[in-house]
Amino acid sequence: MHQVSDKRDTRRTTVAASRSSLATLEAEASRRGVSLSALMAEAIEEKASRLHASRRPRLGVARSTDGRSAAELTGEPVAHPPS
Repeated sequence: MHQVSDKRDTRRTTVAASRSSLATLEAEASRRGVSLSALMAEAIEEKASRLHASRRPRLGVARSTDGRSAAELTGEPVAHPPS
């Protein structure tokens, strides 16, 4: 979802893109009645949000159906003893 950012938290940058991609974005910005800059900022925020969400640490909890541990199921120890 699009988040409004504080101007103090905004950084200006230069973006290189193909003419056809920029033409598509310019047409969409015109259709919406917003600036190209506003449309690009929205697209960047959406992409950053998806990247952030996909990289969140995930914790899984599982249990075996037969009561055996991972160490019992493998031929190698789960962890090596400290040296």
